[in-house]
Amino acid sequence: MSFTGDGVAQHSRPSALLNSAKVNQLEEVTVRVPLDGDAHVSPFAQAKVDNLDTSMRAGPRGPTSIDDPVARERISHFDHERIPERVVHARGAGAHGVFTLHTPIPEVTCAKVLSDPSRVGQPIPTFVRFSTVMGERGSAETCRDVRGFATRFYTSEGNWDIVGNNIPVFFVQDGIKFVDLIHAGKPAPQLSIPQAQTAHDSFWDFTSLTPESTHMTAWQLSDYTIPRSYRMMKGFGVNTYVFVNAEGKRTFVKFHWKPHLGSHALTWDEALKLQGHDPDFLRRDLAEAIEAGAYPKWELGVQLITEEQELTFEFDILDCTKWVPEELVPIKWIGTMELNKNPTNYFAETEQVAFCTSNIVPGIDYSNDPLLQLRNFSYFDTQISRLGGPNFSSLPINRSLCPFISTARDGMHQHRIPAGPHYYPNRFSTPNVEGMEHGKGQNYATSAEKVKKDTKINPERLTLAPYEVSGTRGKIRAARFAEVTNQAQMFYNSLSDIERQHMVDAAQFELGRCDDRTVQERMMQRFNEIGKNSYVLAVDIPEHPNKGIKTHGAQAFSMLDSENTFTAVGRKVGIFVLDGFDSTQVTPLVAALTALGCIPQLIGSRKGPAYPSGVRVGDFKASGVLQTNWTTELCRSTLFDALFFPTGDAAYAKSLEAGRVIHFVREAYGHFKPIAAVGVAVPWIAHKCLPGVLDVKADATEAFSVNKGLVLGQNITNEDSSMWSKLTKGPKDAATFGSAFIDACAAHRHWDRDVSGVAF
Repeated sequence: MSFTGDGVAQHSRPSALLNSAKVNQLEEVTVRVPLDGDAHVSPFAQAKVDNLDTSMRAGPRGPTSIDDPVARERISHFDHERIPERVVHARGAGAHGVFTLHTPIPEVTCAKVLSDPSRVGQPIPTFVRFSTVMGERGSAETCRDVRGFATRFYTSEGNWDIVGNNIPVFFVQDGIKFVDLIHAGKPAPQLSIPQAQTAHDSFWDFTSLTPESTHMTAWQLSDYTIPRSYRMMKGFGVNTYVFVNAEGKRTFVKFHWKPHLGSHALTWDEALKLQGHDPDFLRRDLAEAIEAGAYPKWELGVQLITEEQELTFEFDILDCTKWVPEELVPIKWIGTMELNKNPTNYFAETEQVAFCTSNIVPGIDYSNDPLLQLRNFSYFDTQISRLGGPNFSSLPINRSLCPFISTARDGMHQHRIPAGPHYYPNRFSTPNVEGMEHGKGQNYATSAEKVKKDTKINPERLTLAPYEVSGTRGKIRAARFAEVTNQAQMFYNSLSDIERQHMVDAAQFELGRCDDRTVQERMMQRFNEIGKNSYVLAVDIPEHPNKGIKTHGAQAFSMLDSENTFTAVGRKVGIFVLDGFDSTQVTPLVAALTALGCIPQLIGSRKGPAYPSGVRVGDFKASGVLQTNWTTELCRSTLFDALFFPTGDAAYAKSLEAGRVIHFVREAYGHFKPIAAVGVAVPWIAHKCLPGVLDVKADATEAFSVNKGLVLGQNITNEDSSMWSKLTKGPKDAATFGSAFIDACAAHRHWDRDVSGVAF
């Protein structure tokens, strides 16, 4: 069914807690009703109450009495339920999972989570939050926007956060400009519109006057900003960090997440429609997949740059508007993350989780990336405001698995009861810090030579390796930050023709929503610096030379690249089981799709029982009756990756004639999705749904045909259900109808279609 995560009575605790120490820790503070008691208490006094339906009043029609503590406390608590939403990344979806190291890298870092051979194959608890950037907490999820990809590792050495995006670069080089970037992208102050989109004068005015944003602007207009699913989304750390090994040697690092399901996108028409069809589309998609056991996975990769290499590139590795091409620095894949549990409570976990770029563990350090430096301040600072004080780290979702003692005390929302010394040093000789006998002397060196000699890297303690720093204090940037067009061209050139056309279409939409001609013309000059084919408006501007630079690698820019993954695993298939359908086809189809890792969902005449051919409507106990997830009025083709129409009797064929069902086919075809049909559904598609588009005859001699993602089994017999079971047993027979449909689903989109004549 359509997953909503509604709360239900909990009569027992989960039988298996996914081998996660963090999930076990959270279970200690989880209140399950009625397992943990079913007596309702007042919010503040915590006294058991006897009536939740009627407040106290003077007589049946008299005034309500303010001395009713139950009514007063319930209303008061309700009035304060909301907390400030995030200024950016307010709209998010979270999930628990585990990270498993498979290739330790002790040569570059002493961080045990990445280097300790004994931890290979051992699951490390994680929590991930995906998000949009500009939209408010209640905005639609499929607006064109950069996506947040924040990951927390609950290690035995503390919490480590990689707070990144689904795009490897950013709009600005220096954190001081982040404020204006977000102000420009957010709704205008007067009417607070438009919501969750950059298609307005303010944003493009800012970017047209900010040359360093040229590269990120290209990504903003690409298919990366309308992802098909969080499960099919890359992730990047964006900023440059530093690894430190046991000898204190520093190595610069870029972090990468690569999805096992590949990187795929919506079409723009799909994204627009989904904002109305299902504003929660991406959140629901993730939750449904996890609930179905189709756990999404990503590989964690690192690009490693030695200090000796730091200044050898034509760009600066501290400039977050630049990509480090894999031709220069290959990605080393070191571990796998799997998301396998939905939150128990969205507010307590997804909303209260406080990611901070400053959260690191021993063996990891910050670079001098100027955006990262101010992010380290900003993320921590905003949590204090948003979560009501400095004790946000003791909220259950933010608590580490690392035992600790701290001299921090008091503050709003103190959740712990500290019983030890609250200052350092003290006569109790606790807590202690590494490398210094408690209370003996001052813990600092008096020369560079001494600090280098005395600093001992300890994977158990957060020891920051010393390194040389010099320069003139002032408002200054490195010279190699100045070049801003080469990599924008590299991105544009590395895409397929189809994806470049999508960029042009997106630019036409974005600038078409602007009213100021000056903004449009300035932005056109920026687009012209990317590529001459990126013209979107009739503006007389000189041609800017494109150097033809391209890049390729494991994280290839093009989603149509051979390095991308194309699989039917995780795909949602809508199966039409209108009354009179052939159950001998549908039942084994559902079993086969589930076994292959797909997510089949049934669309019927009603929400509830779907009656197959030969079964009287109302006989819901008969063999072959299936329970539907949707009706044709409750969903649209936008909610599915592929459609399947079985054959059926005369009643089924008549139901297919409904305009709503015909629209399913036309819309899915227009969105380049795979469609399969059998028997009576084949001529219906050819002559009713797509007249003039297909040359398919109902009496064709072939068993089935494949035409640009349309898999039509005009002569598949009602009894031939073995084609589905064969898919899950031994080598796949590519010559079968079932295999042809699965292959069409794996391709995701069939871009070779001409859909210009199809109204959808």
